[in-house]
Amino acid sequence: MAEVVLIAESGRPAGSAASRRLRRAGKVPAVLYGHGVDSTPLAVDARELRNALTGEAGLNALLSLTVDGSSHLAMARQLQRHPVRGGLEHVDFVIVRRDEVVTAEVVIEMIGEAEAVHREGGFLDQSLFNLVIAALPGDIPPKIEIDVSGLEIGDAIRVGDIKLPAGVSTEIDPEAPVVIAQAAQVVDLGEEPEAEEGEEGEVAEGEAAEGAEGAEAAAPEGESPAAEAPPAEES
Repeated sequence: MAEVVLIAESGRPAGSAASRRLRRAGKVPAVLYGHGVDSTPLAVDARELRNALTGEAGLNALLSLTVDGSSHLAMARQLQRHPVRGGLEHVDFVIVRRDEVVTAEVVIEMIGEAEAVHREGGFLDQSLFNLVIAALPGDIPPKIEIDVSGLEIGDAIRVGDIKLPAGVSTEIDPEAPVVIAQAAQVVDLGEEPEAEEGEEGEVAEGEAAEGAEGAEAAAPEGESPAAEAPPAEES
């Protein structure tokens, strides 16, 4: 992995007010530490930092951090972003060595088309989007690709199925699922079956019949409950 040169200024003032002034000036507060180097407050140009961390290696870029004429091999860690705008608010730079294994989080990217899954109306459910790996700084891959073209409904790709580059390892459970080919879900619209409607109708009719029988039983013998009163005699 090629190094990305980044210039940093030392001696930045401490405190939240000073940090806000730096950000308004287009700079990002930072700190450098590691391998016996005391924690050193720094400031880096926001645009240059963004360019350094948006290349092929992304946030795992290997940086040649120049501070007061001295160059340090470092990586960006503990990035703090603004909760709304998303811009970088602060970054820790950790000094590394080329012959020292470090941990990094690498993006998992699906490649290929799962045609058999799509033909059956299914879908791919990706449950793991990043993989924590261990490698030498120069061996960290920019991303990890998994081929999903051969998947069928019910198949899964697990961590143990990923073929990692030489010199790269992971301690994540090999049985942890990365992507699963799921069948299409059937949506229940909650409609009542016709048989139930018929039963309700029968119950209603039965209740009406019982009411009529009760009315007939309450009427005097020979008279209908619905019979009209005889008309009054004319005088």
